[in-house]
Amino acid sequence: MEMNKETLEKMSRMRLQGMYYAFKTSLESLHKESMTIDQFISWLILSEWDDRQNRNIQRALRLANFRHKASVEEIDFSRERGLDRNQVQRLAELGFIQEHKDLFITGSTGTGKSYLVSAIGYQACQKGYKVLYANTSRLMGALKAAKAKGTILNELKRIERMDLLILDDFGLQPFDATARMNLLDVIEDRYGKKSTIVASQIPVKDWHDVIR
Repeated sequence: MEMNKETLEKMSRMRLQGMYYAFKTSLESLHKESMTIDQFISWLILSEWDDRQNRNIQRALRLANFRHKASVEEIDFSRERGLDRNQVQRLAELGFIQEHKDLFITGSTGTGKSYLVSAIGYQACQKGYKVLYANTSRLMGALKAAKAKGTILNELKRIERMDLLILDDFGLQPFDATARMNLLDVIEDRYGKKSTIVASQIPVKDWHDVIR
C-alpha cells in the first residue's frame, strides 16, 4: 500500500532503523496480524530501542580501541593460569566502576593480562560505559604530540570523560619527564571520580622506580 511505503520512507528519513526493519518485516509476514494494536506499537518501539542499544554498544567498542576481541565467558581458568574464577566474575559485575575504584593487574608475559582487561572492558561497553583501552607508552606518546600541537587539554578532557580507562603494558617503556607529567595529569583528573585499570608485568611495589 502507498501509505505503508510512505511510512517506511518517513521512518528511514527519521533514522528509526529498528522500527523501519520491524515494520518492513511485519508487512512481509503475518507477524502483525497476530498482535493487538498495543502489542504492535510496543513491538515497534522495542525494536527501535534494541537497535539503538546495539548501535551504541558497537560505537563504544570502536571508540574503546581494544587490542583483543574478548569476553568474560571465554576467559581460560585453567589451573596454570592462576586466575580466581569467582574474583573475575565479581569484577565483571563492574561494581568497581560504579564505585570509581581502580584495578591493578600484574603478572608475567603470557598470563593473559591484556585479554582479561579487554574482556572486562568489553563487558563495560555492553553495559553502557564509555571505555578507552590504550597501550601506556603509545598513549603517553600521543599526549606528548598533543602537547606539542597545543591540543593536550582537549585530549586530557577526552580521557577524563571515560568511565573506564585501561592502561595496558604499563612500565614496559621508561617514562621521560613529559610522560611523567602527563601520566600524573591523567591520574589526578580521574582519581576518585572515574575508574582506571592498569595491567603490567611489573609488581606494584616496583612502579615507583619505573615512573620516577
